[in-house]
Amino acid sequence: MLCGKTILLLTLLAALLPAVSGQTAPAEHAGVTWYTVIRVVDGDTFWVDDGSGKGLKIRLTGIDAPEPRNSGKKLKGYFGSESSGYLAQLLYGQEVRLEYDVSRLDRYGRTLAYVYLRDGTFVNADLVKNGYATVMTMPPNVRYADEFVKLAEKARKQKRGLWKPAPSKVD
Repeated sequence: MLCGKTILLLTLLAALLPAVSGQTAPAEHAGVTWYTVIRVVDGDTFWVDDGSGKGLKIRLTGIDAPEPRNSGKKLKGYFGSESSGYLAQLLYGQEVRLEYDVSRLDRYGRTLAYVYLRDGTFVNADLVKNGYATVMTMPPNVRYADEFVKLAEKARKQKRGLWKPAPSKVD
């Protein structure tokens, strides 16, 4: 019979074997699906490769980032380009795990998700914490609303991201 330490060691070796042999980890492991980010639209919306050819459009749940450009009825928002750039730098080409709340789709058919990087970074929270997005709670999707509100208050107090004073224009 194997002891706990031996089982732990064998588990670790099994996890490291693909990296040592040059193989990539599978997209699905232990019931968790990882998607590669293929395009970032703005500071709260992006596309992942879901194997469909077109991809899957993801809208980050519980937050709202300023618009990076004028489009339709929405005008470019203060810090919009920075928010979009930050999300692109954080996500583009990375693998993400999606977590869903009560409603899985928004009224535009986008998939609503809480998003995590392989290193454990909670993307929705990271954007709020660093001032690249504000809280936008849309019931029934409220699982992390309290956490997002606390992070936004802290970002505002620390004048992070969009909470920085706007630069004054010199005439």
